[in-house]
Amino acid sequence: MAHLLLADDHEIVRCSLRDALENHHGWKVVGEASNGKEAIQRTIALKPDVAIVDYSLPLINGIEVTRQIRQRAPSVEVLAFTMHDQDTLMKGFLHAGARGYVLKTDAQRHLYAAVEALIEHQPYLTNKASEVLLQAVLGTCRAGDSLIGRDRAIVQLIAEGLTNKEMASTFGVSVKSIEIERAAVMRKLGLTSSAALVRYAVRQNIVEP
Repeated sequence: MAHLLLADDHEIVRCSLRDALENHHGWKVVGEASNGKEAIQRTIALKPDVAIVDYSLPLINGIEVTRQIRQRAPSVEVLAFTMHDQDTLMKGFLHAGARGYVLKTDAQRHLYAAVEALIEHQPYLTNKASEVLLQAVLGTCRAGDSLIGRDRAIVQLIAEGLTNKEMASTFGVSVKSIEIERAAVMRKLGLTSSAALVRYAVRQNIVEP
């Protein structure tokens, strides 16, 4: 029996996904999460074979969720399952350790095959994601066009209105560390105010307007 975990902030998506996956013989959804923090905690506790993770998760985005899952529960494979097809997000997920990337619009064609591959610890990338991975390997992706990894997660939390203390609690680090990272991100982006950062986050689809 293969165990799966679903992380998506929309309950209707999780319900539909659960029904579709559990119709497959030998698969069971053992946990669900509606935000990034829950996704990390429940994945570590339940250790499913595959965690199916959306990008647009509250508190901690899907890329940082993927990074922490791969660091703290390395036996768990991560499938990025999202509506976003931007090259930078694909690159971010792959860099964080996701071994599969499927757009929600392609679920009917690719979801079962992707989950089957990851259960066997094999990668599964659609043509678009494969192109992005190839560009990254060849070094042709533009540098600095968007943030990835921890910097992107910091921007998300600032844009969502969390204080430095709340962000420190979310990441399990000191407030001083968050202050340093926050200042570094602002310098990197050339921004001088939280309002400007929020506008950047909306433009880059890091948060919804």
